[in-house]
Order: sequence, then C-alpha cells, then structure tokens
Amino acid sequence: MSFHYEIRLSGAGGQGLILVGKILAEAAAIYDDKNATQSQSYGPEARGGASRSEVIISDGDIDYPKATNIDLLLAMTQEAVDKYANDIKPDGVIIVDSGFVKNNPKGDFKLYSFPITEIAEEKIGKKLVANIIALGVIEKLSGIISEEAIINAIRARVPKGTEEINIKAFKQGRDLL
Repeated sequence: MSFHYEIRLSGAGGQGLILVGKILAEAAAIYDDKNATQSQSYGPEARGGASRSEVIISDGDIDYPKATNIDLLLAMTQEAVDKYANDIKPDGVIIVDSGFVKNNPKGDFKLYSFPITEIAEEKIGKKLVANIIALGVIEKLSGIISEEAIINAIRARVPKGTEEINIKAFKQGRDLL
C-alpha cells in the first residue's frame, strides 16, 4: 500500500522551521529511501514575520510540490494556527506550542499541545532548539521517517558543533509522547 504524507511547519521567522523542513526532507530522501519535496515561504521580515515550510513524503511519485491535503500541521504561533488549521485533512494532526497558542482550534483532527519553547529553555537551556524538539514530536507522531534517519539528517544539517545539543533536543521531543 502506498503512502503520501504532507507536513506544514508554520510560525514566525527565526524559529528554524525552514531548517526542520530541510531535515525532514533529507531524512526521508537520503536516509530512508523515500521520495520527498520541501518548499518554503517567508513573511515580509526574515525574523518575526510569518514563516512556512512544507514537506511532502511519499513512496511514489510526487506530482505537485506544494502541500494541499495536510496530514500534519506544526503551529508555533497563534497566527499560524489561525491561518492554517482549516487546511488540515479530517483525522489529521495539529501540534501547537502552548506557550504561544492560547486559542486552540476545534475540528475533526487530533490536537497535541506542548510548551515546546519553554521545554527548550528549561530542559536544554536554549530556546533556539524548540524547532528540533518539535521535530522529535513530529517524528514520533507521524511514524513515517525513522529515528535514525532524522538523527543522521540533524548531524548533516545543523551548524557544526551543535549536533549533540540538537540530538538531545530531538530526543526530548520524542519523549513528550
């Protein structure tokens, strides 16, 4: 049975969502031998403006590189969840950062709410790795990319010298479930 899985990562510029998209796509395509495409868009400002990254993972051909039938939405800000919650398919998954999303959407989806940025600050000591904590949650919830593939992609994609703290953050995210 073939699969086609669409992920939208959304929040504010500077939260590292483009990096997470690249890690997901690379983990799927290079380390798990699946087809993947990744696209991104930024708001008017590089930091603080709206930011979005989309990843499509499939075991077959990907005919269109934009996500149109979202299986999983990560919303790191209230603006992101307000804007994209309606794009989630029935029985899809929405993950929100409860530190920034106070009004959770209602609908025919599974909602997971974690204080992602707060956990990054308290457990890892760096707010900057909130994106990688979210990646751990995504990997565990979706089950479409192996943990090993994600770790390999983290090692290849994060700035040199930060690999171990990012892997620690990834595992922290996995442990939330």
